[in-house]
Amino acid sequence: MATIHDVAKLAKVSIATVSRVMSGADPVNPKTQQRVLEAMEKLNYRPNGLARNLRSQKTNVIIALVPDIKNPFFSEVIRGIEDGARQAGFNVLIGSTDGDRDKTKEYMALLDESRADGIILTTTQTDRAFLEEFAARSPVVLACEYLPGSDIPSVSIDNESAARKITKHLLSLGHTRIAHIMGPSNVILCQARLNGYRQALHQHGIMEDELLIQEGDYSLDSGYLITRKLLSINRIPTAIFAANDEMAIGAMKAIRDFGLRVPHDISVVGFDDIHFSSYVSPALTTIQQPRYEIGQRSVNMLIKLIRSEPLDQSQVVLEDTLVVRESSAACQRAIQEG
Repeated sequence: MATIHDVAKLAKVSIATVSRVMSGADPVNPKTQQRVLEAMEKLNYRPNGLARNLRSQKTNVIIALVPDIKNPFFSEVIRGIEDGARQAGFNVLIGSTDGDRDKTKEYMALLDESRADGIILTTTQTDRAFLEEFAARSPVVLACEYLPGSDIPSVSIDNESAARKITKHLLSLGHTRIAHIMGPSNVILCQARLNGYRQALHQHGIMEDELLIQEGDYSLDSGYLITRKLLSINRIPTAIFAANDEMAIGAMKAIRDFGLRVPHDISVVGFDDIHFSSYVSPALTTIQQPRYEIGQRSVNMLIKLIRSEPLDQSQVVLEDTLVVRESSAACQRAIQEG
C-alpha cells in the first residue's frame, strides 16, 4: 500500500507539501499541486479522509522510534515510554529505523495520515529542516538526543559534559594516550561525546592524536575490530573510551585476544551502563544514564503536546553518573616510567 512518503518522493516534494495539498488548508503552487495529485493517482494513494477530517478524535497511539531494536540501551527507555503512555491511556507503536532516513520518514508520515497522535525520536538521524518543519505541525519529542538551537522539545543528558567527565577519570589515573571509539559521526550525541573527550585532553595539555579517534557503529563487532586496529599502531593506547558499552565490551575481547589484560595493560571505559556492564569481567567503568526516566519524561511531555497543554520545560537535561568499576585502573606504563 502506498504511503504519503511514496507520494512525496514521486512528486519530488516534501511530505508537508503533500499534506497541505490533501487538507487544502494552505495554498500550494498550482503546478506543484498538480504533480502531487498525479502522483497520488499513479500510486492509487487513498488517504484516510475520515480520520483526517475528524482530527480532533485522537487515536491514542504514540510512535516511539529507535535506531536499532537490538541495542540493549533502548530497552529501559522504551519501558519508561510504555509505562508513562499506559498510565495516560495511550498505546505505543515501536519502530526500528536501522538508521534509515526514509524508514524514519515513513513512520512519521503516519501522523500526517492520522494513524497516530505523536512521535518520540530517540535519534535525530534525519534532515534537520524536515524534522523542524514536521515538529512545527505535529507533536514530536526527542529522547536521548537534542538539536542544538532548536525549539523541538527534548529529554537527554549533557553528553559533552559526561564524556569530559569519564575522560578526566582516565587522565586522573595517569593515562595520557587515550583512544576514543566514537559512534556514527552523523549522530549529534556522538559528536558531543567526541567534543567532551577532546576538551578533557585539551584542558590537561595533551595533544590530540587523530590515529586514536576511530568511528564505530555502536555494535560489539565494531568495538572489537576497531580495537584490533588500535593495537596494530606503533604506540598503542593505554586506555580506550568507547562511546557506548557494547563497543567497550567488544574492545575488551579484542584486548584479551591480543594477549593483553584489562585493566593491567589497557583500561577500558564505556557509556550508558547497560545491564551487562556490571556482569562482564572485569566489570565495566561507564557513564550511567537515567534511561527509564528519559523515556517516562519524554512521553509525559509528548502527551502534553498532544493535548495542547503548556510544557513546564521544553528542554530537559537529566543528571548522569560516573560508575567506576574494575575495567579502569592506574596506568602501569606511567608508573613504570615514573
